[in-house]
Amino acid sequence: MRRAERLFEILQVLRRAKGPLTAQAIADTLETSRRTVYRDLGAMMAQRVPIRSEAGIGYELERGFDLPPLMLTTDELEAMVLGAQWVAAHGDAGLAKAAADVLAKIAAVVPPHLRVAIDDPVIGVPPGIRAEGIGLVVGRLREWSRSGRKLAVRYIDEAGTRSERVVWPFMVGYVAGVQALMAWCELRSDFRVFRIDRIESLDFLTSAAPTSVAALRRQWLAQERRQKAMQDEAKRLAPDARTQT
Repeated sequence: MRRAERLFEILQVLRRAKGPLTAQAIADTLETSRRTVYRDLGAMMAQRVPIRSEAGIGYELERGFDLPPLMLTTDELEAMVLGAQWVAAHGDAGLAKAAADVLAKIAAVVPPHLRVAIDDPVIGVPPGIRAEGIGLVVGRLREWSRSGRKLAVRYIDEAGTRSERVVWPFMVGYVAGVQALMAWCELRSDFRVFRIDRIESLDFLTSAAPTSVAALRRQWLAQERRQKAMQDEAKRLAPDARTQT
């Protein structure tokens, strides 16, 4: 890796970090030596790049700092194209339009030899079927998930049982290709994932949830990671069926 590329990657590592990082952690991420990281960090700080350091704690990039636009690699561009194609095929109408706008903006600034990755991509997503009625609902669900307001939901589960509940939405996502709403459920006092195509009716309430959407997302993601780790551990400890008689 050339030095200029390494300096940029160090800034990217610091930008992605949730808190201070030690030089060793940065070195491990970039697969280089701690001495090299120390030298590069010192050089950037000497050029007044706003990197804070504290002995025994680590390095942290001040918020608000950014670099001038840098040219994308072919792989980076194809990753963005693939993501935008997927959103255009499966997202609601608002997100589909936003995905097309993003590609148009990127195509306007990349050089001709990279524009072909947008105009005639070698990767792609099969066209999706998007019901406009559901799309309109999903767009409003995203709005409520951002604002932290409650929903009154009438839901039909897999067994056909109807239930009415008040939920605190915090994320709209996709589970096995199906649009889903992630929310805290007051009825169950726990997180629940609701398939949007099984929501019979919705009432968009004005009352705010008592917990921020960011906190709900963090708690749900932490719970999902714990459950995934437990499942992986159970699989690892399970006896191999081929060894049983």
